[in-house]
Amino acid sequence: MSDDPVIRVKHLRKVYRMGMIEVQALQDISFEIQRGEILSIMGPSGSGKSTLMNILGCLDSPTSGEYILDGVPVANLRDDQLAQIRNRKVGFVFQSFNLLPRLTALANTGLPLRYAGVVKGRDTRARQALEAVGLGERLNHRPTELSGGQQQRVAIARALVNDPAILLADEPTGNLDSKAGREIMELLLTLNRERGTTVIIVTHDPTIAAQTQRVIHLRDGLIEEAA
Repeated sequence: MSDDPVIRVKHLRKVYRMGMIEVQALQDISFEIQRGEILSIMGPSGSGKSTLMNILGCLDSPTSGEYILDGVPVANLRDDQLAQIRNRKVGFVFQSFNLLPRLTALANTGLPLRYAGVVKGRDTRARQALEAVGLGERLNHRPTELSGGQQQRVAIARALVNDPAILLADEPTGNLDSKAGREIMELLLTLNRERGTTVIIVTHDPTIAAQTQRVIHLRDGLIEEAA
């Protein structure tokens, strides 16, 4: 395994133009994330954390600057190239789970493999991912038959099934009660500790951030503090 950072960001800027108005969403952001880290990105509304998450997840491109993801310079890639990198190197976990209601847990988990054109071994890999998050007995259950915490576990299994370079979790406990939220956070910590999964959590909750190895604080598009 390479000792290079899994993420290297240099002088990243993102400018949105609305008519004659220019909004500096990110201003000269630079940082690195090492393989196997678990960290949080925090900041108030309008701080730029959602913009940064979209760029890290290859959902958007910066206006200028450099972004290297798992050895691949991605800042200037076309949309179709970004989609390929996104499917291979980024696992997403969202606050709202984003599961397809008609599909089973197994089918939902296997979707990234399906999109990647993987046929052989797809169900086996999806089953292994569900077992890794403690849902080996819920393979054929649909989202409506699962609790919120179980649905989020399916979403985490789906994010892991492609063995991505990074797991990007956007407020992963935001739609859960406190007990389920603690269980999901413990699962993310366990995946990081036992599998070496690089986990980036975008959160407004200081109790979540306190459990990660370090925190990047954003304010007004700038890194205010990197603890």
